[in-house]
This record gives sequence, structure tokens and C-alpha cells, in this order.
Amino acid sequence: MVVWENHRVLVYDGDCGFCQRCIDFGRRHLPVMPRVSRWQELDLGDHGLTFDEVTRSVQLLGPNGLRASGARAVALLLAVQPVAWWRAIGKIMLVPPVSWAAEAVYRLVARNRHRLPGSTGTCAAGR
Repeated sequence: MVVWENHRVLVYDGDCGFCQRCIDFGRRHLPVMPRVSRWQELDLGDHGLTFDEVTRSVQLLGPNGLRASGARAVALLLAVQPVAWWRAIGKIMLVPPVSWAAEAVYRLVARNRHRLPGSTGTCAAGR
């Protein structure tokens, strides 16, 4: 796995077992990953994030004001992969109306993550 420029960071809910499983999946299957941080270990203000943002969805932060959350963050991560089919999925996810559907699915999963495999009691806390 290659770190996708150290000045990028993917912020996720480290208390959520389902979220951790998603991060682990990315580390195993994606050749390029940004630095990954649990929001619980960050000074949110230093990163320009709020509690509401980090408990609602994954956040991708980077240079030149890059800020993406939810499905868009996932799509951008996929779009930089050297594997053509990951890259294609990411690019397709960025284009409406697919981007709208991707965000709707992301929101549905996020609201129900406490019901998904690997979830913990804390997954429901951010709902």
C-alpha cells in the first residue's frame, strides 16, 4: 500500500466497528491510501471539522482546501487508484446522477451502520 501524499487525511469514526472494517478493507484492497485518523484522536478545530461533520460521515482533507465527505470522499479516494477498475468506479461516482445515488446510499448505510456487520454499540451513538 502506498500512502497517498501524507498531507491528505481520511478522518473516520474510530469507535464504530463497521467504519473500522471499511478502513481495514481499504488498507487491504486499495493500493493507494491517505493517512487515516480516528476523529477521536484529532483536535477537530485544528482540522476545520465539527463534531457533527465527523459523526455524520467520513471526511477527506487535503491540500488547497480539499474537503470532501461521505460518498464524494470515497469516490475521490477510488478515483486516484492505479488499478483501472477502482479508478473508473471512483470517477463514475463523481458524475451526476450517479453521485446523487451514491450519496443517498452512503447516507442510508451511515444511518444504519449500527445494524451492519462489525458494528458496535457506539455506532448508534452518532445517529
